[in-house]
Amino acid sequence: MHFFDYKNDELYAEEVPVISLAREYGTPLFVYSHKTLTRHIRAYKDAFVNFPHVICFALKANSNSALLRIFYNEGCGADIVSGGELFRAVRAGISPDKIVYAGVGKKSNEIEAALKHKILMFNVESEQEMTAINDIAEKLGVKAPVALRVNPDIDPKTHEYISTGLKKNKFGIPFEKAVEYYDLAKGLKNIEIVGIHKHIGSQITTIEPFIDSLKRILVLIDNLKDKGINISYLDIGGGLGIKYENENPPHPSELAESLTPLLKGRDITIVLEPGRSMVGNAGILVSQALYTKKTEEKDFIVTDAGMNDLMRPTLYHAFHNIFPVIRRDSNMRIYADVVGPICETGDFLARDRELQKLDAGDYLAVMSAGAYGYAMSSNYNSRPRAAEVLVKGSEYFPINRRETYEDLVKGEIIPEFLT
Repeated sequence: MHFFDYKNDELYAEEVPVISLAREYGTPLFVYSHKTLTRHIRAYKDAFVNFPHVICFALKANSNSALLRIFYNEGCGADIVSGGELFRAVRAGISPDKIVYAGVGKKSNEIEAALKHKILMFNVESEQEMTAINDIAEKLGVKAPVALRVNPDIDPKTHEYISTGLKKNKFGIPFEKAVEYYDLAKGLKNIEIVGIHKHIGSQITTIEPFIDSLKRILVLIDNLKDKGINISYLDIGGGLGIKYENENPPHPSELAESLTPLLKGRDITIVLEPGRSMVGNAGILVSQALYTKKTEEKDFIVTDAGMNDLMRPTLYHAFHNIFPVIRRDSNMRIYADVVGPICETGDFLARDRELQKLDAGDYLAVMSAGAYGYAMSSNYNSRPRAAEVLVKGSEYFPINRRETYEDLVKGEIIPEFLT
């Protein structure tokens, strides 16, 4: 559920008319609902309240500092995949003992920074990475807390680009070699085994893949215990989907009701890494129609937001609902491609979409843009990135200013021989 809805045919973010935000801050513009965010966070907290757990928001979905502060205020930790995300999480106040560090390509300086901050654990993806972490920990005179990311080879039934738990994926350690890798970790003097990690993908809309993968991991945990390796933290990853079009994803309570019985009697703490399901439907991308265009083949609506603002439609052929900010006569409908200003044929927000007829100057809202929207945006075609605004009830707050042309070149250096 989200708190973007129409009042008298005008789209509102909570109690604020979206058109007023577009006029004040310009477009493209990301708008977030505080009430939606807190609702989603508390849904997870309530679902797992009867089992020891840590909720680590996946920063990859949206790393805006103001939103991270909301997660901090709600007692959440962070799932990070880079040194930059570590910096953002700590800067927002998130306690390092609630930070887990995943990702296949951790650099030595990033590992060192995480060790110095004393994070909860590293989710280790390979033998070489584990050795590197051990060496850096030895240099610092500390022990590195690790969980091994085990690939359960479970099909999450999602887009192939966001499936992460199959044998062919780059992530994790093969299930069949997991005991061997844990034996190796046990023999490294600056490694402390604290957990096990699995993450099978993103935008998963059924419970079964979560159940199947957990059952496999629990068998492994029991095998490890027989070898004297005890697991304190079971990181079950994230990946719970949201409603973009016709999906009917499970509620966090359904996830908890399905998984916690399997964990009954175990002295273990669950780590969850929700991202999209926290922020996806808490944000929209507001854009303005610049031109309408008709060819022999189809109609086009050309907007000021493009693939540099919202990459998902181009990258995944992902569906996002597109609604007019001001609704008009429902009989005035067209089928059109909604395209952006980027010089690429693949620059589109929707194709062959039935929409209200829009005129140049009208505003439209791309829904479910809170996850992997601004976080994946770029300056392609030298376009400044969008502004971001947070709405709380009848109040609203700018949380990221629109980039300027000067921002585009602020890090560039012209060698003396060119001057």
